[in-house]
Amino acid sequence: MIDHAAVYRSLLPIEIEVMKGIENGMKTHEWVPVESIVSYTGLNQKEVEFRLKKLSKQELIEWLTLSYTGYRLKFNGYDILAINTFVKKDTIEALGNVIGVGKESVIIAAMSVTGEVAIKFHREGRTSFKQVKRTREHLINIEHYSWQYAAKLAANREFEAMQKLYPEVRIPQPIDYNRHAIVMSIVDGADLVRAQVADPEWYLDEILKQVKIAYDLGYIHGDLSEYNVMVSDKGITIIDWPQYVTVGSKTAESLLNRDISNILTYFERKYRVTRDLEETIKSIKGE
Repeated sequence: MIDHAAVYRSLLPIEIEVMKGIENGMKTHEWVPVESIVSYTGLNQKEVEFRLKKLSKQELIEWLTLSYTGYRLKFNGYDILAINTFVKKDTIEALGNVIGVGKESVIIAAMSVTGEVAIKFHREGRTSFKQVKRTREHLINIEHYSWQYAAKLAANREFEAMQKLYPEVRIPQPIDYNRHAIVMSIVDGADLVRAQVADPEWYLDEILKQVKIAYDLGYIHGDLSEYNVMVSDKGITIIDWPQYVTVGSKTAESLLNRDISNILTYFERKYRVTRDLEETIKSIKGE
């Protein structure tokens, strides 16, 4: 894990441009030749090769020798390009530490003009393209895609859903997004899975209430469990929306069923709070 703040401060504008050149070349190349980077940046080849060595040492890019030496961004490098855009747009003013690492995301703290925020970097496709495609309805009909595309699409989908759901549903406030990254409000509290709540029935009711509001707005989370609900003495917040489906889609019924089953099973197992699955789903659907 890189120190995003330290790495970003260490980079010169020319090195950001070299990474942008690689990003541009990745639209048509799996491994981008130096000539493409030279053409994009307008720098001479010797200068580009010098900068590439530095970026490689900083774990921002990687290279492979084929019939030529090709380069591509690593997720760390993609992070830096998104951060650079947020800084240029005055969305963020300072970077903090990593505050969360998940299976498909990394979250760091940052400061905006109005206070502390979080930046969520999507990591879809980091481990297995086939697995990501199999579990993402929005990727099923796409034949060819890269980790870069998968992560960018996930961020775009999640940001758009958050804009539709906030503030009616208790989710983080969406502020800005670029590439595979979303700037959002900091969420108070702890993960439900790690918390010990004093009034589990109240918290379960709050979760189901938010699920119903989202359903009434046309959205189903699609991956809801004790791992993406945050709890505090103020209530609950539902996070991680990139796998949402819309009400009426062909997988909506099964995913709503799975979401509610996950939550009810968790509360029954940990707190001995029981609810009827079928009746709960009917209540959410207003039947």
